[in-house]
Amino acid sequence: MNPATPLNIERCWNFIGIEGDRSCPQLATYTHCRNCPVYSTAGRYLLERSIPEDYRHQWTELLAKSRTDENSQISHALRTTQITVVIFRLQREWLALSAQIFKEISPASVVHTIPHRSNQILRGLVSIRGELRLCISLSDLLNLETVDTAVQTLSSVVYSRMVVLEKADKTWVFGVDELYGVHRFHRDELQDSPKSLTQTYTKGLFHWQPGGSQMERSHSVSYLDDELLFTTLARKVL
Repeated sequence: MNPATPLNIERCWNFIGIEGDRSCPQLATYTHCRNCPVYSTAGRYLLERSIPEDYRHQWTELLAKSRTDENSQISHALRTTQITVVIFRLQREWLALSAQIFKEISPASVVHTIPHRSNQILRGLVSIRGELRLCISLSDLLNLETVDTAVQTLSSVVYSRMVVLEKADKTWVFGVDELYGVHRFHRDELQDSPKSLTQTYTKGLFHWQPGGSQMERSHSVSYLDDELLFTTLARKVL
């Protein structure tokens, strides 16, 4: 095959060359097709050939379609992604935080005030498994209205507990009035939160029926922004 005429090249390496039956006599000289001038000439021809008239149009359509498909896949993944949270109650408000930051649930413990440091948000120190942790009042941080009257509970056995949160080597403890436990919901179930005292720290609202029973009354739960929560606590307390 004449290396000076690239238009006549028929990819001989696929038939008689290294990818074919290896009957090409030039293999004895060049060992491999990539060392042959015919192969090199074909490569230069492909790189130096003229751009087809519809080349830009074809690639524009291809890239636009790829981006549309990618955005659609991302959007679908976000809509169908499940979020796992722990639901609890403070005063009359049902709240939720990402289950990933929950380290443990502990019985209510005595809170020891810190001289010249304790305030409405920072209550003091509490012992969790023999280790002293900073205890805060999430109700005061969120400016929740204090309830004087009895609140309807999910269970006849309701008692206060301590919740231990941990994120990026920071640990905070706070008390809850009622703890439901782990719940999962789809991201597309999140709704915009109405104007409220907790809106600043809320990613959105979702509706939740305890036990998944249609007979149970639905509750609106505020899904709290744990990143903002920890940042605010570090700024206001530490």
